[in-house]
Amino acid sequence: MIPLDSNEMLLVHGNTGTLAVVKVGKQRQFFVDNPDGEIVLAMGPEELLVASGFGTDEQITNGLRCVLYMIREVNSPLIVLPKNHPALARLKIVVSAGKRIVLSCDITPGTHPEQHLLCGMEEFSGAEILGVEDGVELKGLESAKFEKKHFL
Repeated sequence: MIPLDSNEMLLVHGNTGTLAVVKVGKQRQFFVDNPDGEIVLAMGPEELLVASGFGTDEQITNGLRCVLYMIREVNSPLIVLPKNHPALARLKIVVSAGKRIVLSCDITPGTHPEQHLLCGMEEFSGAEILGVEDGVELKGLESAKFEKKHFL
């Protein structure tokens, strides 16, 4: 278990991708907008927002923090695009929300309303990120490097 406060962000650095994890921090609702309508997610403080970035440079790290801030602090919706949307080829960051997030490289980024599933680089495929009391638990990410940063 890695301790994580609601004012911290955990970065998971791989060779080709980066993950960023923040706690929801308090009971709240998030909205998932998809081609079929809008889904409301009621989430508790120990649940997670996880962003997957397709790259490892500082620009990706800054983008991950920005996207998570926009969703958690500004209440921007999570957006699910249809499978044929032209923006899919340009996505550099995708986000999922929940108590348990499973990473997969076998899905199209940005197209899955199932919030437990997150597209990631092949090196992260099959890994799990779990929100637990006062922290996160990572499974299948033993070879990655971890770093905590100030979030708020």
